Amino acid sequence: MFSEDDFHYALENTRVIRPPAQAIQTFGTTSFRFMLVTELMDEIDRVRVRDGRIHAERPSIVTPQHYSRLLLDGFGEEARGFADWLEGRGRELRFLRYGFQFRKTDISEEIVHAPKADVIGRLGELLDARDEPMSTIIEGVDDAWEVCLMKFTVDLIQRSAGENVEEWKRRGLL
Repeated sequence: MFSEDDFHYALENTRVIRPPAQAIQTFGTTSFRFMLVTELMDEIDRVRVRDGRIHAERPSIVTPQHYSRLLLDGFGEEARGFADWLEGRGRELRFLRYGFQFRKTDISEEIVHAPKADVIGRLGELLDARDEPMSTIIEGVDDAWEVCLMKFTVDLIQRSAGENVEEWKRRGLL
């Protein structure tokens, strides 16, 4: 298990080299290919490249009415009063929910004997040649690579949320 310092180290050393061209789709499932590049500890010019996919489910709007239904399942009269209060809060308590599926079976990894900068450059050229706009290159920490990947997903959600909300507003859903 990682310590809090390990988490902070991984978060501080995660860098998106090449972000995906698009945000999470407002009305559909989005699939991102990632290439996570990490240096092996105590080994010069040995780099691990993990290649895989992250699938983002369609974001949804969670309203006070929806939340209150969740609260009431198995609760008594006191919960009904709180649910009524939530429903009265209206727009100020709406928030977005994003769902991600992370499948380790989609991941392959390879050890490359080259400087990290060269490997990142070659991966960028590969993605350019394949014209994969929904692909990303992430630089991270080898031991805590999944933390690095989670940081990417959280940042992607933050980047996408504004666009998703604006799309819902344009369609009169908010």
